[in-house]
Amino acid sequence: MPRPTFPKGLREFRQKFSSDANCWEYLSQSRWPEGFRCPKCGGSRSWWLLSRHAHECQHCGHQASVSAGTLLHRSHLPIQDWFWAAYLVATLTPGMSAKQLQRQLGCRYQTAWFVLHRLRRGMVSDTRSRLAGRVEADEAIVGGPVRGKRGRGVTKAAHSTLVFGAVEVIAYTDKHGEEMEKAGRLHLALTQRADAVSIRNFLQKSVEPGSEVYTDGWKGYSKAALEGYEHGLHPSDTHALHIHRAFGNLKTWLNGTHHGVDPKYLQSYLDEFAFRFNRRKTPLAGFQTLLGIASNKDPVSLRVLSQPASNG
Repeated sequence: MPRPTFPKGLREFRQKFSSDANCWEYLSQSRWPEGFRCPKCGGSRSWWLLSRHAHECQHCGHQASVSAGTLLHRSHLPIQDWFWAAYLVATLTPGMSAKQLQRQLGCRYQTAWFVLHRLRRGMVSDTRSRLAGRVEADEAIVGGPVRGKRGRGVTKAAHSTLVFGAVEVIAYTDKHGEEMEKAGRLHLALTQRADAVSIRNFLQKSVEPGSEVYTDGWKGYSKAALEGYEHGLHPSDTHALHIHRAFGNLKTWLNGTHHGVDPKYLQSYLDEFAFRFNRRKTPLAGFQTLLGIASNKDPVSLRVLSQPASNG
């Protein structure tokens, strides 16, 4: 079974997924890109049961539904609507709000909200690689400011949130032979505080040991927090261009597309922003990536999605 390709535009999308059968076949290829493997016995030969959207293992007879155990598990939304939602969310530059998705799909707001947050869960691969090379790290306040408070102290207010960010800095030579820099991949995570322990935990999850980590002079970036990394200080805040620009774009997106976000759902929006940022050069490929990750993620209930996100 070949690894599925992604549609290069809206017309190709409509042609490629003109039927439920085409969608189920594509989802199967996204879930098992190297070919079907029976989750019960590991067998690789199966019969395709179109009416049940499942593979029946020729060795043990186990029937494996394409959507069972994925983010599409037990969804009552038609499969073509799921594909439209994934395409719109992954490829439109500003993203989609639940209200916009409700209008596009013609469904209830709660259904659109549930689909959108399930897809956001599918935007972070459990096996994603850490950032490497030269990395800029910093933190930003989302939801402030609070009257009478400044800087990192603003996060003591209930409606504001502190966010860690790290972005790769990639050096390249432009067509005129000049040495230039650009932002690579981005990682974002909520945090309760910007102390050394929290910074250490974030870096260990997000950045490969041995990388060059550039920060400002905040005391939280201590020797203990940066052990195992090469630490560099920016001469001034204006030199941390890439992470500051990413934070600026994040705030503009949250306020413009979503008109602000409840802090308990913010991590999901951070995941979406990072997903879109990291695929800004190939947004159409994000559609296949999103379905591939979503088809290998455990199902999640509305009750779980409604709970506050854990801080990083």
